[in-house]
Amino acid sequence: MAENTAKDKEFLEYIIKSIVDNPEDVEIDREVDEMGVLLSLRVHSDDMGQVIGRNGSTARAIRTLVRIVGLKSHARVNLKIEEPEGGEQAGGQGSSDSSDEEEDLEDLDL
Repeated sequence: MAENTAKDKEFLEYIIKSIVDNPEDVEIDREVDEMGVLLSLRVHSDDMGQVIGRNGSTARAIRTLVRIVGLKSHARVNLKIEEPEGGEQAGGQGSSDSSDEEEDLEDLDL
């Protein structure tokens, strides 16, 4: 049974390492609790776009496949894609946009 329980993690690792440019940076943690199995995925920040895909389509497809593999083991499997540290996300861009907006407001002379 222990061999079957790690199949979901092995399957996810195979898929992710096949689509990213930095397969050595792929890390997957597997946690089991009363709610089911949680697979936490961390990839290199440059690979986030490939893992998520346009409008999240790749991430949705990967989650569906992982759930199907889990069903064969009679387990509920969920995938959490963790944001890499220092990633270029909206948080970094938002701070520069807000300062630009403040400068525009100061130029209005109201």
